[in-house]
Amino acid sequence: MRILIRGTVQGVGFRPTVYRAAERIDASGSVWNDGSDVVIETDKGDELIAEIESSLPPLAKIDSVEKIDTVYSGEKGFRILPSMDSGQGASIPADSAICNECLKELMSAGRRRGYPFTTCTNCGPRFTLLKGMPYDRPLTSMDSFPLCKECDHEFRDPFDRRFHHQTVCCPLCGPSYRLEDNDGIIDTDDPISALAKELDAGKIAVVKGWGGMHICCNLNKLSDLREWYGRKEKPFALMAKDMESLERYARPTEFERHLLQSPNRPIVLVEKIPSETTELASPGLDNVGVFLPYTGMHHLLFSELDHDALVMTSANIPGEPMIVDDRRIKELKADYYLLHNQEILNRADDTVMRAFGDRTQYIRRSRGSVPYHMPISGRGCAVALGPQENLTASVAFDGRIWPTQYIGNGEKVGVPEYLEEAVRTQIGFLGCVPSIVALDLHPGYSNRPLSKSLAEEYNAEIIQIQHHWAHAASLMVDNGLDRCVALTLDGTGLGDDGTAWGGEVLLSDFCSYKRIAHLEPIPLLGSERALYDLRRLGFAIDCINGEENHDFTDSESMVLRKLMEKSVKTSSFGRILDALSFRLGVCSQRTYDGEPAMKLEPLLARGKLIDGFETETVDGCIRTAHLFRSLKGRKEDVAYSVVHSIMKELVDSAASCAESEGLEQIGLTGGVSYNGTITRMFTEMVSAKGLEPILHKDVPNGDGGVSVGQAAIAVSRL
Repeated sequence: MRILIRGTVQGVGFRPTVYRAAERIDASGSVWNDGSDVVIETDKGDELIAEIESSLPPLAKIDSVEKIDTVYSGEKGFRILPSMDSGQGASIPADSAICNECLKELMSAGRRRGYPFTTCTNCGPRFTLLKGMPYDRPLTSMDSFPLCKECDHEFRDPFDRRFHHQTVCCPLCGPSYRLEDNDGIIDTDDPISALAKELDAGKIAVVKGWGGMHICCNLNKLSDLREWYGRKEKPFALMAKDMESLERYARPTEFERHLLQSPNRPIVLVEKIPSETTELASPGLDNVGVFLPYTGMHHLLFSELDHDALVMTSANIPGEPMIVDDRRIKELKADYYLLHNQEILNRADDTVMRAFGDRTQYIRRSRGSVPYHMPISGRGCAVALGPQENLTASVAFDGRIWPTQYIGNGEKVGVPEYLEEAVRTQIGFLGCVPSIVALDLHPGYSNRPLSKSLAEEYNAEIIQIQHHWAHAASLMVDNGLDRCVALTLDGTGLGDDGTAWGGEVLLSDFCSYKRIAHLEPIPLLGSERALYDLRRLGFAIDCINGEENHDFTDSESMVLRKLMEKSVKTSSFGRILDALSFRLGVCSQRTYDGEPAMKLEPLLARGKLIDGFETETVDGCIRTAHLFRSLKGRKEDVAYSVVHSIMKELVDSAASCAESEGLEQIGLTGGVSYNGTITRMFTEMVSAKGLEPILHKDVPNGDGGVSVGQAAIAVSRL
C-alpha cells in the first residue's frame, strides 16, 4: 500500500514516529517527505496507519490519509528516504515552547547544561527559522551549523527523541549568545548570567529569541521604560518566571491557566491584581497581558534573576515592524543587547489573546499560533491583503485559507515591505499561483501597490471587498457557515456609500451582502484628527443635538461647524464608545489604537441598567446622538445603559432579519467584540430570542481577521 498523509506532519518527528511504528509491527517499506506531505510505502498499510495514529508526536496533526493499493516489492526492513519536493501545501507546525525533557537537560548535568538552543522533535522554533519546503535542515537557518559527531549520532538513532530532528545542535556545533552594549561585544563566558545582573540593577536590555526580539527590564523600572521608549499609556506585557510568580500580578481562570501553559505560550489578557506595578503596566485597564517563558534563554535568564517577572515587549522603533537585524537593533539605544547568531527568517510577534468564558479570542495571532489554516469549500488560489491596521494577509489554496502572522499597521514605515515578505513566503510554502488578489475598498491603504504588482506578476484579477462584509465572512469561515446575519462592530471601514461604517447589521454570504441596519451617522470633523482628538466627536454630537459645546474657543467652534456638512460621516460603534469615554471623563486623547474604548471597559463591567437611555430604529437607522444629551447618574450605570440600549436595537434588527430569512443564528464580529461586557450583552440578548449567538474562536475578531474573509469571498468568485 502507498499512503499519502497530509496535515502538520513535518518538523514534528513524524517520519521517526512512522519508523518506530513500523519496527513495532515488523512492517517493511519506506517513508519520505514529498513537498509538505508524508508518503509511506509498506507491506502492512492499515495496520501501520493504526499504529501511527495511536502514537502521534505532540505537535503532529493528521488532516487526511489517502490510501492507494499497490503491490509492495521492496526489500525487507523499513527506511527513511531523502525528501522530495514535488508536493504542495504548507504542513509545518508553529513554534512550540521548550518541552519538559529539554528543560530538564538544560538545567541538569550533561553536555547541554545551560545551552539555550536545546530542543527536540517535540519542541522549539519551526516557522520562524524556515526558508522553504520540505522541512529539512538545509532549508532552515540551521544550514550553516554542521552537526558534531554526537549530535549526528542522535539524529541517526531511531530511538532517540532527536532522531531526524532538523535543528538538533549543542554547544559544540550550534548557535550561541553574546552580550553587547552600544560600544560592542562584552567579554563574558556567560552572557545570560551577566545580563541577569544588569537587569536586576535596573538596566534596559534587548533580548533576541525565536522569531524576534524583546525590550525588557525589571518591573521597578516601568516608569523609566515608559519615558525612555515614549510609550506613556499603551499596556506592556509581563513575562513571569512561572505560574506561581504570575499569580502575584494577575488572577487567571482555569481556562486562562490552560492557555498560558499551552505549548504556543501566548500573551493572555488576565484580570490584574491591583497594585502600583500592575497599574503602571496597563494604565486604566482591569486586565494585564501576562505570559510565561518559552525559550531556553528565558528559563536560564530567570534562573539567574532576583526578580520574578520582567516587562517583555516587542523590540521595534515605535510604529515600525519588530527588528530582527542585529545591526539595526542598536538604533533603540538600550543599555545592553543579548544577541545570537541564528538568523530569524520569518519574524513573528508574540500572540495576544483573551478568553470569553472557555472560548479563545485572538487579538494578535502570530508566534506560536501560525501557520494555521481554515477549511473552505472553494478550490482556487487567491491572495487577500487585509485592511490597514492590525494587518494580516491570507492565501487561499486547495480548499484552505492560510493567514500570515501579524504584520502591523499599514501606514507605518517598513510595514508594506513586511507584508510583501510574508505574502511571498506563504505563496512559496504553498507552491501556488494566485488567480485573484483581494483588498479593501479604501483607495488610500498602503497595500494597494502590492496588489498591483502581484496582479501583474501572476496575471491575476484584482477585486475590492467592503471591510465589514469581510468581517462577516471571516466569522462565517471561523464557524463553518455559508450564510449569516451578523453585527459588524468596529472602528471605521469605508462603506459602499462613501461613508465610514462600523456599526452595521449585515446579511451576508460569500457572494453578496445586504445592509439591514446601522448606527446614526456622526461627522468625523477633520477626518483622521477626530479619531485622536475626541473633543471633535463630542462637538459633532452636540451640534446634532442642538446643544452648546464648551470644549473649543469661539473661532475654533466656527471652523468645526463649517466642517459638519463637509466631513465624512461614520456609523461606527467604536467612535460612539470613544465619545462616551470622553464625555464620562475616562479618556480625552487617544494615544494608541482602541485606548478610549479599552479604558471604558472597566466602567461597563461594573455598571447596571438604569432608565433614561432608551433609543429607537427609524428606517434601519439606530439613533445614538440623543443618548448624550443628559449623561446623569453613576458613570458605570450611564456607560452600561447607553451601550445596552444600542446593543438591544442592533440585536432586534438582526433577529428580525434572521426570522425572515429562516436563520437560527446571529453573529458578532469586529474589534468592539473584544469587549467582554458587550459580548455578554450580545449572547444574553440573542439567546433570549431563542437564537444561537455566533462568536470568533480561531480567527481574530478585529482587523487581523479581515484578510480571511477577503480570501473566502475571493475564492467564491473563482
